[in-house]
Amino acid sequence: MAFKLPDLPYDYKALEPHFDGKTMKIHYGKHHAGYTNKLNGAIEGTDLEKLSIEELLKKHAASNTGVRNNGGGFYNHSLFWKILSPEGGDGSFPKTSKFGKDFLKTFGTLEKFKEDFSKTAATRFGSGWAWLCLNKRKKLKICSTPNQDNPLMNVETNGCSGKPLLGLDVWEHAYYLKYQNKRPDYIEAFFSIVNWKQVSKNYNAAVK
Repeated sequence: MAFKLPDLPYDYKALEPHFDGKTMKIHYGKHHAGYTNKLNGAIEGTDLEKLSIEELLKKHAASNTGVRNNGGGFYNHSLFWKILSPEGGDGSFPKTSKFGKDFLKTFGTLEKFKEDFSKTAATRFGSGWAWLCLNKRKKLKICSTPNQDNPLMNVETNGCSGKPLLGLDVWEHAYYLKYQNKRPDYIEAFFSIVNWKQVSKNYNAAVK
């Protein structure tokens, strides 16, 4: 098996009341595990097994549907769990870090970012993801992608390309048990558990 389902860094119920334990268990144990298994099945016995997930997505997502859908699902969720934390929220935002300074220079305030990001996430038609990424010009950008696409892929994603720093899953399986069709309520809850310290670490790795 080339790729392994990463351990969840907290208990299923740790993000309550914002994300409920039942949804987390299904989301991680069924959906993320499913993408992981199908990705391994798609590349088994080929030279693709030797590549990192980043290389796989950059080089082969555009031409390989199995890599695009399942590799995207594997990568996106692996990032998603890391940028969530019971100790997250506004209080974890590192204002004086290199990331914090660039972020505030770009968006003005955390509230303005939330407003713009929420609009992007709420208006993503159907299933997909909303992103904060560092684009190829090393600029912070909010964008969204359909399905399990992400900014690493060399695919048509309406200018959404670069290194993902933060992502929000807006597939209904991520929120429907608790929020039903109220995606904006789910998006609002998300900001209470964003691990901004991890987002800052993602930024530091991306700017190198």
